[in-house]
Amino acid sequence: MSDLTPGLVTVFGGSGFVGTQAVRALARKGWRIRVAVRTPASALDLKVMGDVGQIQPVRCDITNPDDVAKALRGADAAVNLVGILFETPGRGFDKTHVEGSRNIAEACVAQGVGRLVQMSAIGADPKSEGDYGRSKGEAEAAVRKIKPDAVILRPSIVFGTGDGFLNRFASMATMSPALPLIGFGSTKFQPVWVGDVAEAVARSVTRADAAGRTFELGGPEVWSFKDILQYILRETGRRRLLAPLPFFAAGMIGSLAELTAIVGIPPVLTRDQVLMLKSDNVAAPGAEGLSAFGIEATGLEAIAPSYLWRYRRGGQFAEGPGAVQPEAEPA
Repeated sequence: MSDLTPGLVTVFGGSGFVGTQAVRALARKGWRIRVAVRTPASALDLKVMGDVGQIQPVRCDITNPDDVAKALRGADAAVNLVGILFETPGRGFDKTHVEGSRNIAEACVAQGVGRLVQMSAIGADPKSEGDYGRSKGEAEAAVRKIKPDAVILRPSIVFGTGDGFLNRFASMATMSPALPLIGFGSTKFQPVWVGDVAEAVARSVTRADAAGRTFELGGPEVWSFKDILQYILRETGRRRLLAPLPFFAAGMIGSLAELTAIVGIPPVLTRDQVLMLKSDNVAAPGAEGLSAFGIEATGLEAIAPSYLWRYRRGGQFAEGPGAVQPEAEPA
């Protein structure tokens, strides 16, 4: 079976952190790209990532089957990158992850779209205690039932310029005298670079042998939550207390903090995110990963200094990325 010849691919959620890089990777491989997003204006800057006319933003709400059908019209492949980390009024986990994914899979089958790539997450499980992991697991099951040859990608924590993980704690360290060591910092992660994830998306669309397989995408090293916070402090030259915070206490704080989502303010923490931290976020032993695509995983320390320097005292006028800082160790 030969690989797919680049044609038209619809990328749902292509204006997000991973989506932007995935669109760039697909454009390099010669695909024409229809970026399906709720607000097309948010994707206008993507048009310069390809040749004139190669990338076209269109409006689409994946919970609306008619929108999805229009976005897929004439497409040879589809990528679903839509995902949320917290719920807002009218935009919950089940509606976005499960219903939206089902709509896309059904439209792909109805219109004869050859390849569907579904972005999930390590830890996705219909039996998960947290709503995020449960809904992601149910979305995988729905897609597999409707379109068995779909490709499912499960990344660990994704890092890179503009990420919501390293940047969040680095920013917090500029204002707070302490960082929360949720669950005493024992949770394990396998941080994966957004550029590697984007390349895996592009190769998933093109490679015929990826059909029907699930890949768990992790970086070359496993880090504990405490290790990551200590690294952020070293790299930004901040001296901060790492305050142990038991899961039950973090859960209560998250329940209160997530109330800001009601008025449209992203919460700094949610109860569901605390539940996610109770389980390690690393690729399962024997799982297929980046190497199955011929991608050599990029380490956290090779990329993070290129953007964490912004959180140092003096910013761009501080010592360059990777330099040893005078206040490198946490208190």
